[in-house]
Amino acid sequence: MKLGINTLFLLARPFEDGLRWAKGLGARCIEVACLGDDALRYCDIDKLLADEDELKRWLAVFEELELEISAFTAHGNGLSPDKAEAEGQSKKFRKICKLAQAAGADRLTLNAGVPEGAPGDKCPLWVVDSANARNRAILRYQWEQRVIPYWQEHGKIAQDHGLKLCFEPWIGDMVHSPATLMKLRDAVGPYIGCNLDPSHLFVQHIDVLETIRFLGDSLWHVHLKDTRIDDHNLPLKGLMDTTSVPAHPEQRPWTFTIVGWGHDERFWQDFMVSLQLINYKGAMSVEMECDYMNVDEGLERQFALLNRLVLAPPPAEGQAWWEIAGLPFLVKD
Repeated sequence: MKLGINTLFLLARPFEDGLRWAKGLGARCIEVACLGDDALRYCDIDKLLADEDELKRWLAVFEELELEISAFTAHGNGLSPDKAEAEGQSKKFRKICKLAQAAGADRLTLNAGVPEGAPGDKCPLWVVDSANARNRAILRYQWEQRVIPYWQEHGKIAQDHGLKLCFEPWIGDMVHSPATLMKLRDAVGPYIGCNLDPSHLFVQHIDVLETIRFLGDSLWHVHLKDTRIDDHNLPLKGLMDTTSVPAHPEQRPWTFTIVGWGHDERFWQDFMVSLQLINYKGAMSVEMECDYMNVDEGLERQFALLNRLVLAPPPAEGQAWWEIAGLPFLVKD
C-alpha cells in the first residue's frame, strides 16, 4: 500500500513545487486530477496530447521525484440530460483515456453519473426511495436505458486503452454503494472496479470494513477521507438533510473531514488491516474536503497520522514471525 494525494489539493502551489511538497508529506503516488479549469495547471490534457516532447517533460518531473501516477480522474456526468454537458464529458473521457495510456497509467477514477428520470426530462434525478412502483420504474429506465448502455460503450473505450475503471460509490450518484457498484460490474464487465472513498459510505451508514471484504480483488484504488456526524443536528435533520449547505458546516448533520476526526485511530488501524487481508497493494489517495480547516493543515495532520498507520507488504516467505522464531510447527501441518 502506498500513500498518495490528488492534485486538486496541491493547486495552491506551482506544479513542481506542489509535487515536491506532497512527497515531503509522505506521498509516494499521485492521482492526477482532470476536473475543472484550475486542474489544467497540473495536467493540461490538450497540450500534453498535442506535444510528445511536452508529455515527456511532464512525466520526467514525476520520475525525478520518484512519484508514481496511481490514476487519472475522469469525474463528470456523461449521463446528463443536458446534451452539451453529456457530449462534452464523453469527449473529455476519450481524451483522458488517451493521455492515461500515453503516460503509462492503467486506471481511471471516476463516478458513474446521474441521468434523467424519464425520456425528455431535463434534470438529473437520484432516486432514494424504492418503496413505490413509480420510483422502481424510474430506476429500471435509468439502469437499463441509460447507465448500462453508456458504460458498456465507454468501458470498451477504456479497455481499448488498457485501462481499468475505478468507480467511486458516491452519495448522489447512480453508483453510491457496494451493491450498486457490483450491479454495474455484473452488467458491464470485469474491467469495472471500485475506488473506495469511506466518507461517502459513512454518510449512508454502510459498513466500510465489511465493504472491503465484500469487494475483495475488485477494489483497485482508495481515497482517504472521513465523515463527522454532528450529534446536535442529526436528531433534527437526519442524514438526508437538504436544508443546509457546505458553507455552513455548523448547521449540517454530517460533514466531510480529515482522517481521524470522524472515526478514531482504532478504526483506521482496522481499515489498514482489512486492506492487508484482501492483499490490497495499491494507492491510498489522501483528500482534503473539510469545510472548517485550512487545506495545508488538513493534509499535514492526515499524513502525520497515516504515515504511522500505513502497512508495508505482508512478510515474504521465510520472513513470517514464526519462521524467524524457528517455530514452523505452530503453523505448518
